[in-house]
Amino acid sequence: MARNKGQRIGLGRFLFRLFGFFFISFLCGVLISGLVVPVVAFTSTTVGGSIGFYESLPSQLDVNSPSLSSTVVASDGTPIATFYAENRVKVPLDQMSPFIRQAIVAIEDNRFYQHAGVDAQGIMRALTSNLTKGTRQGASTLTQQYVTNVLNESRLSQGRPEDVVLSGQKTMGDKLREIKLALELEKRFSKDQILEGYLNIVFFNRNAYGIEAASRYFFSVSAKDLNLPQAAMLAGLVNGPSIYDPTVDPNAAIARRNIVLDRMLEQHVINQADHDAAVATPVELKITPSLQGCAGAVIATYFCDYVSHLILNNDAYGATMADRERLLYRGGLVIKTTLDSRLQAAAQAQVDASAGDNPDKWGAAMTTVEPGTGRILAMAQNTVFVPEPGKYDTQLNFNVDAKDENGYDLNGAGGFQPGSTMKPFIYAEWLNEGKNPTAVVDASRRVYPVGFPWRDSCGRVLGGYSSAQKAQNLGADDDLQNNDAGYYRPMPINYGLYNSINTATFATAAQLDFCGIQRMVDTVGLHSGLDNAPVNMHQIGNLLGSIGVAPVVLASAYATFANDGTYCKPIAISDITDSQGRKYDAQKTECRDAVKPAVARGVTSVLQDVLKMGSGVYINPKVQSQVPVAAKTGTSNNNGATWVAGYTTRLATASFFGDTSAGQQRAGQGVTINGKFYKSLDGYMIAGPQWANYMMEATALYPSGAFNAPAPPPAPAPITTAPAVPRLTGR
Repeated sequence: MARNKGQRIGLGRFLFRLFGFFFISFLCGVLISGLVVPVVAFTSTTVGGSIGFYESLPSQLDVNSPSLSSTVVASDGTPIATFYAENRVKVPLDQMSPFIRQAIVAIEDNRFYQHAGVDAQGIMRALTSNLTKGTRQGASTLTQQYVTNVLNESRLSQGRPEDVVLSGQKTMGDKLREIKLALELEKRFSKDQILEGYLNIVFFNRNAYGIEAASRYFFSVSAKDLNLPQAAMLAGLVNGPSIYDPTVDPNAAIARRNIVLDRMLEQHVINQADHDAAVATPVELKITPSLQGCAGAVIATYFCDYVSHLILNNDAYGATMADRERLLYRGGLVIKTTLDSRLQAAAQAQVDASAGDNPDKWGAAMTTVEPGTGRILAMAQNTVFVPEPGKYDTQLNFNVDAKDENGYDLNGAGGFQPGSTMKPFIYAEWLNEGKNPTAVVDASRRVYPVGFPWRDSCGRVLGGYSSAQKAQNLGADDDLQNNDAGYYRPMPINYGLYNSINTATFATAAQLDFCGIQRMVDTVGLHSGLDNAPVNMHQIGNLLGSIGVAPVVLASAYATFANDGTYCKPIAISDITDSQGRKYDAQKTECRDAVKPAVARGVTSVLQDVLKMGSGVYINPKVQSQVPVAAKTGTSNNNGATWVAGYTTRLATASFFGDTSAGQQRAGQGVTINGKFYKSLDGYMIAGPQWANYMMEATALYPSGAFNAPAPPPAPAPITTAPAVPRLTGR
């Protein structure tokens, strides 16, 4: 009885399908007639209404480039990273394997080159099968599929993902619109243009949009190099990307691939031997994951992140953040940066080596800028952007400010205390006021109480430096300390600078106008790494660098001395072009006269002595024999931040090593780093070799000449006590 009942149900279904077939065939005939010959005068009210509805549909499709990946490259074209909402690389049809062109037509629309955008035969065939056999065949041509993809891509690009329409969700109105647009599209474009557009836009996998990205992802080859079985597998994939994904279900993928090969054989696109060989080929995937954005950067991860923030923060690339994100992730930009991939590799090697395995997570960072242009040539740090077992991971960029000058986030660590690397700017103001470069100052003084008569033509309140005053709760710091005994005595000011004597710096400042010091610091671009505010030199502690400064900022300030007194704002982006060849505003060199050339030359002369006989004497001496260099060491009070900032005539580099944890309060005292114990960290110990070893490689690539000579100094003043032995620490 069960079988008889099944027969009665089967008969009912058959009759229903048969009736449906004739009914839909009639409607289909009316529809096709209305589409292909819309001027025919139908008398039926229903048909007339359908034609009226059809005529009211839009006939133009805005076929813009689909969402394209944007790439960030170094100055020599070396890839850095790719940004995308949809991983897609547009390629012309002649750069696609003939196999993929043949396979996609064979499986998706074998009459593609015969119909006018809508295939009446295909519609009738699908209706017959669906209504009489209960199948779910589609009848959309490649042109119609292309229309659907273009419409959906437009919705996504406009930030309307909720309006995306999938095949199973189309209403009759959607279908009519698709058909009319397909017919109009065929009038505007050739078949090959439509096929090219389709293969560049179609979805293969969440990691691959378009045939080029799919080829690279699944097989690690370009679309032009796809062989027959590879092409057949990808052609079969578009019908059900989740069903036929070979990484998920290889058996289903092979079965679908073989169906494509069968169709190609039936349509005489391939011969029997090629068919059989392809069917016998196993799945041979070579997956190349495409990581999004800077997380997948090939080199210079943190520089990449900095570049992305420069674009997303700038309204030149869109009125809103959403607009700028669409441009970056969908605009197909080629973003050419200032980075020199050779210098970047050298810098990265040095920062990675500084702390070794680094279980205590000490930070190392270096930035190089080019004097005279401000171009950032290298930016490296010893951490990983994406967490890895046993690695120090962070997404904070140690080299840049926390925020830009407009208050937008730069994802920077906010700078580190520069310590004695601030001292050359005090000396620069000494020379700027026309004072003797070798004058003797009293470096024996250690107490500057609140109320000390500092010169300050701006009239700002200045603090003191005295533990005695601190005991009276007047807000002053401890008595001044030098890092070594034996330097509390009168000494020439230049001697005090290249030996990095704190008391000599205060004795220098005591004879200067603090407004002049402030102008000097401001004009070379120094500012707080946390909020971009000026470094307030009217706070006495800032004479010794107590406000955090970012390495890129310090390098740019030192580049001013290298450039004979001309300051150039650091820049990272040299050119931006989209897929249509349109140019966008890039960063341009912005320079200004900041320091008198004579002052810059005078500072450089003393900073050369830092490496010869001062606080940097124990830094690798080979760098001095290779090229003229000038530099200054720096160490924070608790030894948690150490520096060397130095330059040639062509390169200025700030090298940092120290505590980069939140709050940056960890002292660099009694610590073991890279297997070596340090009683107290100093600028010359780790940051120094990091800088010198890198500069030796860098200067070989950027040969430099001699610095411009300063004006002849007057006869040096006598030193009242015997010079101390070379210092063992730098400060």
